[in-house]
Amino acid sequence: MLAAFTFNTAENLPIGLLEVISDSLRVSAPAVGLLVTGYGVTVAVASVPLAHAVRAAPRRHVLTGLLAALVVSSLAAALAASYWSLLTARLLTALAQALFWAVMGPVAVGLFAPGLRGRVIGALSVAGSLALVLGVPAGTWLGQHSAWQVPVAVLAGLGLVSLVTIAVLLPTSRPEEEPAAYGTRPDARRFGIVLAAGTLSATGAFAGYTYIVTFLGEVSGFSPSAVSALFVVFGVACLIGVSVTGVVLDRFPQAALTGAVATQAVGMTGLYAAGRDPVAAVVFLVLMGGALGPVFMTTQHAMLHCAPGRTDLALAANSGLYNAGIAAGAALGGLILPSVEVRGTFLVGGLLTFTACAVVLGGRLSAARQ
Repeated sequence: MLAAFTFNTAENLPIGLLEVISDSLRVSAPAVGLLVTGYGVTVAVASVPLAHAVRAAPRRHVLTGLLAALVVSSLAAALAASYWSLLTARLLTALAQALFWAVMGPVAVGLFAPGLRGRVIGALSVAGSLALVLGVPAGTWLGQHSAWQVPVAVLAGLGLVSLVTIAVLLPTSRPEEEPAAYGTRPDARRFGIVLAAGTLSATGAFAGYTYIVTFLGEVSGFSPSAVSALFVVFGVACLIGVSVTGVVLDRFPQAALTGAVATQAVGMTGLYAAGRDPVAAVVFLVLMGGALGPVFMTTQHAMLHCAPGRTDLALAANSGLYNAGIAAGAALGGLILPSVEVRGTFLVGGLLTFTACAVVLGGRLSAARQ
C-alpha cells in the first residue's frame, strides 16, 4: 500500500507543482504538463513488454528492483538541474510503475485466501486514491513552502521504506508457483470485454475530466478557491468509492464493475445536462469521482479471475490500455473542445462511458444465454 501510494503521488505531483517547476526551470507550463502526459504514455506502452521480459524472475526480486528504480529516479529528479534531466528521471519512474502495477496485484492477493482478493485489491486502491487526496496536496504544500525538489526527495524516502520491507519480509518463489499466478476462471472472451470496457471508460472520463477546472469555473460559476475545494471533494468521493467497492467486490464482482461504469456515465452526462446549477454540478461531480477509482479497481480484480494466461500479463495489458485510454481521452477532449465547448467534452465522455456500460451488459447477457 505504501509503494502504491508513493508511485501514484510521484505520477501526479507535477500537477500541483506546475507553476513552481515552471518558474524554477524556466520552461512553459505545457512543458511541465508533459512530465505527466509522457509518464502516462510510457506506462501505457511499456507495461506488457516489461511484464513479459521478467515473467520468469521471482516476484520479490522484481519488486525490490522496481522500488530501487523508484528511489534512484526520485533522487535524480530532486537533483535535476535542467528540464531534460528531470524528464529523463520521470520516465525512469514511469517504467518502474508500468511493471509495478502488473506484478504487485498477484503478489499481494496471493498472500491471502481467494475469497479475500477483492478486499486486498480494495486496500491497494485506497492507497492509490490517498495519493490524490493526501499525497499530492501535501507535496504541493511542501513544495510551495520550500522547493519543489523537497517533496520529490521525500518520495525517495518512502520508496526506500517499501524496498527494505519487501526485500526482508516477502517470500521468494517462482512466479508460476504463486497462488494468484493464473486466473481462477480463465475466459478469453470476458478478458476482451473487460479490457474494452476499461479502455472506453478511461477515454470517456478523461475527455471531460482533463478540463474540469474550466468547466467548474465557466459553466458552473465557481470561484477559483471553490474549485480547489471541489478537487478535494472529488478526491474524497474517489476514496469512499474504492473503500465501499472493496467491501462488496468479492461477493458481487460483475455487478460492481457494471455499477461503477454506469455511475461514471451518469455523473458525466449529468454534468453536461445540469452543470450550470452549482448544486447539481457538485452532486454529479461526486458521482463521477466516486466511480473513477472503482472502474479501474474492478477491472483489475476481473483480470485475476478471467485472465486466459498469467495474471501479471493480464494486469499489465489492463493497466497499459487504461493509461492509453487516459491519454486518448485527454487528446480527444482537446480536439473537440473548440467545436463543442467544455460542456460538450462531458457529453462525449459520458456517451463513451455508456458505450462501455453497454459492452459489459452485452457480455453478461451473452454469457447468460450461453
